Amino acid sequence: MDAQDETQRYSPLVAAGVFLGLGLGGFFDGILLHQILQWHHMLSSIRPAITVPELELNMVGDGLFEAGTWLMTIVGVVLLWQAGKRNHVPWSSRVFFGSILVGAGTFNLVEGLIDHQILGIHHVKPGANEFIWDVGFLVVGAILVIIGWLFVRAGQEAIAK
Repeated sequence: MDAQDETQRYSPLVAAGVFLGLGLGGFFDGILLHQILQWHHMLSSIRPAITVPELELNMVGDGLFEAGTWLMTIVGVVLLWQAGKRNHVPWSSRVFFGSILVGAGTFNLVEGLIDHQILGIHHVKPGANEFIWDVGFLVVGAILVIIGWLFVRAGQEAIAK
């Protein structure tokens, strides 16, 4: 079996892990940064939550954001369920958890570039050094993608031997 065929055998497991990682990465962001630390809300840079109506608008934005991450997680669970029913999909913890890291890192990169940089609707930690916090968010995302990809490759190579 050539490398292309081997990669395709892992595709259902990788897809499930990436979607779960997107959802879990979003949940981590929403729960930790939006709710627990309250560093920002979804629209806090364009509609600061200084009045009750603005706070309510930001809460709706946060809720829509969380609904999107919930949908990504559900897609990941469905894909994982489907992958589990396929006999030809090799099960590898390294491939699966590496894929989750790729998804979580991709979440950081996409959300960080779109919401923080391009649209500017919020920043990781507004105020002093907000650009550094935003860049750090992107760097963490890139590191997660790289580590996840290395785990996926190691898992594929371990089973191919």
